[in-house]
Amino acid sequence: MVNKLKTIFEGLLFLSGDEGVSIQQLTSCVEEATKDEIEQAIHEMMDEYLKDTHGIELVCFGGIYKFVSKESVYPYAQRLFSSSKVAALSNAAMETLAIIAYKQPITRVEIEEIRGVSCDMMIRKLLARNLIKECGRTDSPGRPFLYEVTCEFMDAFKLKSLKELPELPEYKQENEEELFE
Repeated sequence: MVNKLKTIFEGLLFLSGDEGVSIQQLTSCVEEATKDEIEQAIHEMMDEYLKDTHGIELVCFGGIYKFVSKESVYPYAQRLFSSSKVAALSNAAMETLAIIAYKQPITRVEIEEIRGVSCDMMIRKLLARNLIKECGRTDSPGRPFLYEVTCEFMDAFKLKSLKELPELPEYKQENEEELFE
């Protein structure tokens, strides 16, 4: 059964492309298999694709399994796609993205309070790159949108979960009186 599952999953993973699939999606597609059999098949596939005979590997980021090219393919892919360079994120975009990742769900106003500057444009850019998404609205006046990071964010930063983000340093807040002594 596990070999049959691996064949099915390979096809499904190929078809899903960058979107990838979760264990829950695979379980709902293959009702005749148990969750243990499905997990065994996925883990065996991950081990098989680590071998040097493949140019791709099966990874799991944010609970989503997908195929990615191996690091050894990178220089060749770079030559293949050298004409289409992806613009890097600016410092302002990275700051905004970091605030959302650490504080999600969060509103634009809350982000602006932390950054001290307007972030309308940064939010639009991050939405356009699909690194963040709207995840609801608050009940406060005006019902502002709440933002959170997407699976593409998890993918771009190679995170399995947000718990892998580095811990923020603790800052001791000084009393105003101490500042003027």
